[in-house]
Amino acid sequence: MGDFMGAVTGYPTAIYTVLLGVVVIYWVLAVVGMVDFESSGIDVDLQTHADGDTSDMGQIASYVVAFGLNGVPFSVAVSLLVLVAWTLSCLGGEWLLPLVPTMVLKLVAGTVLLVASAAIAIPVTAVAIRPLKGLFVSHTAVSNAALVGQVCRVVTGTVNEKDGRAEVARRGASLNIRVWAPTPNSLKRGSHALILEYDEVAARYLIAAHEDIV
Repeated sequence: MGDFMGAVTGYPTAIYTVLLGVVVIYWVLAVVGMVDFESSGIDVDLQTHADGDTSDMGQIASYVVAFGLNGVPFSVAVSLLVLVAWTLSCLGGEWLLPLVPTMVLKLVAGTVLLVASAAIAIPVTAVAIRPLKGLFVSHTAVSNAALVGQVCRVVTGTVNEKDGRAEVARRGASLNIRVWAPTPNSLKRGSHALILEYDEVAARYLIAAHEDIV
């Protein structure tokens, strides 16, 4: 136990111990609801950075993607990175550094261990977060205007100026929307129609018969 505590509090692991303490405090605050870990991330959309943005945030985002640490909240990636680096440094400080004979060489070896722990922690963390990426997939909601121009299928017996419902095929569950059309029309249950426009006031879509769709 003495060797372990000496490694945890000694150079270079003490640096990672402090960082690990910060991570622990952060997650305690996240558990009690004082911080939102999912919103404490870095947007790693490189489209803006490819256009010549050389800001610090852009550089960090580029490194995150290059090292394979994207796909999860930035706080999760950093927490795992610190934990892995701390573990490697602690093991090295407990098993390897005692074999170094002099204090000067211990400082040199400690510095090498500090850098090596961080370097090895990056690919290890990248592998560790791969199973977690599916838990943090962002789904972008479909806007009302995005449906204009698409084909829908009428699910009510008739469609007139007051009533009507239709379904729009999407990946996963279909969207059931309110529709209307001027009468007379040939729209009936099962008919395919084209969405022409969206009425924001009435929150419904204007549709027209699309007889050529099978």
